[in-house]
Formats: sequence, structure tokens, C-alpha cells
Amino acid sequence: MTHHSTSASRRTFLKASAVGGGLLLSFRLAPLGSAEANTPDAAINAFIRISPDNIVTIAAKNPEIGQGIKTSLPMIIADELDVDWKNVRVEMANFDPDRFGVQSAGGSTSIPRNWDMLRRVGAAGRQMLVATAAKTLRVPESELTTNSGVVTHAASGRAVTYGQIASAAAKMPVPDLKAVALKDPKDFKVIGHSAKDVDGPKIVTGQPLYGIDVAVPGMLYATFEKCPVWRGEVARANLDDVRTMPGVRNAFVVKGTIPEGEMTLSGGISGGVAIVADTWYQALAARRKLRVEWTTGPHASQSSKGYAAQAAALAKQKPVMSIRKDGDVEAAFKGAAKIVEASYSYPFLAHACMEPMNSTARFQDGKMEVWSPTQNPGNGRALIAKTMGIAEKDITINMVRAGGGFGRRSSADPIIEAAWIAREAGAPVKVLWTREDDIRHDCYRPGGFHTFKAGIDAQGKLIALTDHFVSFGNDGKYAPLANMGASVFPADFVPNLEFGASLIPLGTPTGPLRAPGSNALAFVFQSFLDEVAHASGQDPLAFHLNLLAERRVQAAAPQGQPGAPTPPSFNFERMRAAVHLVAEKAGWGKRTLPAGTALGLAYYFSHQGYVAHVAEVTAAKKGENGIGQVKVNKIWVAADVGAHIVNPSGAINQVQGATLDGIGNLLAQEITIANGGVVEGNFDTFPLLRMNQAPPVEVHFIKSGNNPTGLGEPALPPTLPAVANAIFAATGVRVRDVPLNKVSKGGAAV
Repeated sequence: MTHHSTSASRRTFLKASAVGGGLLLSFRLAPLGSAEANTPDAAINAFIRISPDNIVTIAAKNPEIGQGIKTSLPMIIADELDVDWKNVRVEMANFDPDRFGVQSAGGSTSIPRNWDMLRRVGAAGRQMLVATAAKTLRVPESELTTNSGVVTHAASGRAVTYGQIASAAAKMPVPDLKAVALKDPKDFKVIGHSAKDVDGPKIVTGQPLYGIDVAVPGMLYATFEKCPVWRGEVARANLDDVRTMPGVRNAFVVKGTIPEGEMTLSGGISGGVAIVADTWYQALAARRKLRVEWTTGPHASQSSKGYAAQAAALAKQKPVMSIRKDGDVEAAFKGAAKIVEASYSYPFLAHACMEPMNSTARFQDGKMEVWSPTQNPGNGRALIAKTMGIAEKDITINMVRAGGGFGRRSSADPIIEAAWIAREAGAPVKVLWTREDDIRHDCYRPGGFHTFKAGIDAQGKLIALTDHFVSFGNDGKYAPLANMGASVFPADFVPNLEFGASLIPLGTPTGPLRAPGSNALAFVFQSFLDEVAHASGQDPLAFHLNLLAERRVQAAAPQGQPGAPTPPSFNFERMRAAVHLVAEKAGWGKRTLPAGTALGLAYYFSHQGYVAHVAEVTAAKKGENGIGQVKVNKIWVAADVGAHIVNPSGAINQVQGATLDGIGNLLAQEITIANGGVVEGNFDTFPLLRMNQAPPVEVHFIKSGNNPTGLGEPALPPTLPAVANAIFAATGVRVRDVPLNKVSKGGAAV
């Protein structure tokens, strides 16, 4: 990690001050791997507050969307500070990038971005407290030890608590953060030990905690009707009728500001009709009386059926764009002992967070204040400034715990809606979406189509692979998150390989969904590789271990996200270890399974995590090519996300949750487009996984010698192909299109 050099004139990198009889430590550090790390003004602040009663309050800097970061980040500080977790209280930090640097949730980057930095935050605080204790007890610092918030001088038997010396410690010189002594990991007492979610008691007792719970004095409620077709505008609406409804304070048309060609939800505000009322139910009742005629534009002609027809036509042609080319695939195919060909597809997906989109805003004296369960408060502030002409310094974004995010809440549309409507209404306003709003006005995981061809030599080795990827985009540019990189596995491991793409015009916004890109690509590539394995005459486990035995092409340059550590290129030894472990735990090849029950294997490198799955599935064949009932009995997971698991219980929760998410995607989830708009509107047509469909998920971690990485996303991608490959092993029917309830000719009961 690179830090700023410090000097006497720039002691703002760490400040100490007495606060309420305690100690407040404020640290300014450059973001790990950030381009701003070499500029003196870029900083991350973390705050530790120690009270006289030895209670330590730690601020959690990143949004909490259910990934447990509000618990795990403070755990890192607490361990190096050397305090008992039971004496720690956690507070959500304000959004203040000038003090905290990057404050966002996404890409499983919170742990790798903050691991080293927050350890130094805690260690620096401990060093200041030890220096204070040395003066208080009049002994050398070298003779002092810390434990559980107490500094002890063993030789004399004297000790002081952190709380007793906190005020004096505030006056100590700040340490050089680059030189602070970090703990030997073997001495960790908080890191690596399971901790309950710090918000757990409030969650289970239903206390106000989420964005949907926010209430401010004088607040009104609003609902916002938008056109079913992207960027549609209001032609006319019966506003006079709506304004007569009980409790309605106002109803007005919002003219959209989203630029032509914009395909994200953070480009402006959508056109629509806002209804403001004393209660949300009154606003909703008035909305039911609303009648709107829309100007829809050219996107209204698009449909899922049309996309499929275009994809089928494009698949018969050569790719328009080249993604990667290694070796000579045509020569390799001519010399291959066997050729395998198959086509795969996957649908658009909605995020379907349990807490529908919402935000609360207040505009007063030229300043805007917003309360939002957002993943990226910076996006919201920037969009308000751009769209409404309010200076960013006059915009306050309060981060509130989110009831799920999965990438959806990185978009700022609920924030700009609340801000716009509050200014127009002249009162604080909470905008709350219905479930139908939530499903039909999402930024969707893009669908896609893949046409594969593989060549196998006489020894069963994969020697050639091509993929014509038909995706979505406009004017030769991919839609957001609809692209495929050049290093998708098995690239680098097949000597003759070509990836190419063609694009279908799209009039629906797209964006990141848990494990963006990987959640779709893992399904098609790992499923097709399973086809190749069976065609080669090898057991899939043996085939994959042979494939992972060596890199056969120079690795492509890794690409990272701004502000995040540069991720390493794919490490096949770490992947092999995960595959070995999961096969061992699942008893691959060592158990006799009943007829109709089989195992499937898949693995993937995603968001710096190496994860392998084995799924045990019982499935029935129905007809010639149909699948009847499908039951996922159990899934085993082996994951390598580095040397340390900060909060084991939280980590297991993330792996299990991601795996169950993947099963839900596979079984029944699909967004379809008709007349330019989304057909599905609630959980009856976009069903989430039910409890009786959720199998046990057994999780094993590999503690490799690498810094820890995130876990919110890497366990999802292998789930779909592991289950699909098990279905093939059980029935002989290959799953090449999802979801299962659509493609099963028997109408799979899942």
C-alpha cells in the first residue's frame, strides 16, 4: 500500500482530540490502489471514539446492504486497537468523501480496499494509548502490553484502562502510520472470530433502521408513475381528478431529463407523474385513479421474442466485433478428433430487493438533504447537482441501511426522484416504490446468447474453442454490463481460441447485478465445458483438473475498478485447490447415488475470489428432451478469498446467500420485454427461491497466503452451472437455456 509522505505541516493524516471526556481519533489515509493516492488532498477517515467507561465507538464508513460490512470493517479496527468486541459500539458514518474517501458498496471491494488501512487505523490508536500509559505509569513503552482495552505493566502489576487515559492520549503526538506496528495475525482476537450483525437486535425486533423507516418532521409521501417504456414522456394525464382525492396535496408532471442514448438510471430523472399526499396509502389510492397517455418513442417496438429472432439470425453470421484471438482455430478444428457445438442463452434479470426502492428528501434554504438506502451516495449527490443545479456542497446524503442491494442501489434514480419531488412539493417527501415499480423500472442484468464450438484431440484435451457472443448495445457500444472480457476462462488455457461479439439494439436500461458479468458467463462457459468433458470421455473432475494443470497462453492484462486494488490475473493453482477440496468434501466418485440423483461440478474466478461448487440434484427426465421435477439436495462450496476471514459467520452467510440466489436465478427468474416494457411485475411472475426449495449449503474456506478479498459476489456464478451439470448427469438432458421453468418441456416442478 502506498501512503502519502507526511510532514509537520500536514499532520492532518491523523488527528487526536478530546471529545466528551474521551478520545476521538481521526485518520486520513489515501485509498488503497487509488489513482488519488499520490495527491495530498485525497484521504480516507476512520473514527474511533473512546469514552471514560472504556466503551469504544467505531464508525462504519461504507454502506450496509446486507453484506455485513457494517460489522466486519469495525472488527478490523477493533482487533488492532486491542479491545474486546463486546465493548465496541458501531455507528454508521456520514457520507463525507472529503474525510472518508471512497464510500460505496459494490464489486466485493470493501474488504480488500480497507484491510491494510483499517488495521493501521487501529494500530495507530493503540500506539497513542500505550505512549500515554507510559507517561502515566512512568515506565518505558517497551514494558507495556495491551489486552481488552487495558494497558498493563506486568513488572509492577499496575494497569490503566483505555477510558482512563483517553483524554490524555488525545494530546499525544500522532504516529507515523506507515511505521505503526501491526499485530502478528496469530494474535488476532476479533478478526477470524464470528460476530453477530451489529444491527441484528434492531432487525429482529422491527425497530426503525431501513430507508423505508425514515421519518422527518412535516414529511409527506409520494408515488411516482413512470412510462412502461424507457424514456417515455407524459402526453396528457387526468391531474385534476387525482388532486381531488383524499389527502392529496399535489399532483404534477415531471419532464424527463435523461439524455438520448443514456442506458443507465443515473443519467437524469425519468418523465412521469408525481402524486404527493399525507400518507403513502392515500398517494397510492390516488395513483389508481390516474390515467396517463404516454409518448413512448421507438423503443416500444422491442420485445424478448424479437431479441431471440435477431440473435438466431446473427448467430449464423460471423461476429461483428473481435474480442480475442489466439492461435489458429480453423486449423485446430480440422485436426481435432472430435467437435462439440452448442448454443446457450440466459435472460434479463431484475434485482428484486426485499426493500423496494425509496428515498426521503428535504429542500430548505437552497440546500438539499437526502436519506437513502444507497450503495453509492456519491452517484446520488452528483445526479442532484447535475439535474437540479444545486452545488454539491449544499447537498447532504445520509446513508441508511438497505434491505438488499445486489447492485441495484448503485443507481441514483430513487434519490433524484425524492429530491425533485421534495423541491416541487415545498415539503419533505418520502418517495416509496411499489413492488411493481421495483420490478418494471430496474436496471436489468442483460440477457445474452452464446454459440460455442470446441475441438478435442485424441487424448481428450481441449485444443480449440470459439464463442460468438450475441449481446446488447447501441451504435457499436455494449449496453452497461453487457460486455464480455478477453480473459474469460478458459482463455489462456486453450491454445487456439476466438471470442467475437455482435450486438442487438436495446431500449431497456441495464446495470450490475450480484457478480456482474460472471453471473451469466459462468453458466454458459462452465456448462459448455461440462459438455466437452463428457464428449472427451473423461470424468468432469479429471477433465477440469487437466485443463487447470497449466496456463497455455500468456495471461491477458487484469482490469480493475477505480479506487480498488488491481486484481491479480487468474491463478490456476488456487482454482485447482478449490476444485480438489470441494470434490473431496462432496465425495466425488466415492459415493453410490440412487438412480436419478447425480453430482455436478463448476468453478469460477470472480471478484478476486476462487470458488468451486458441487451440487447434488435429483431430477426426472420427461419425454424425449424434457425435464420433470428437479430437487437440489445439497451444495458443497470451497472458497479461497485469502488468508483471513474477518467474520466467519458473516462470510458463511454471504456464501450461502449467494448460492441460494444462484439457484433462484436458475429455477424460475426471467424478465421479458413486450411492447418495449417489462411484463413481470411482482413475485408471482418473478418468483424468488422459497424456503422449501433451499438446500443445505456446506461451506469450506481455504486460507491461502493472500490478503483477504470480498465475498458478496464470488459464490454466485458457479451455482447455476453446478446444478445444471448435475441435472445432465442425472437425466442426460442438457440445460442450455434458463430459467428451468421456462425451458423444461415437462414444466419442471422446482
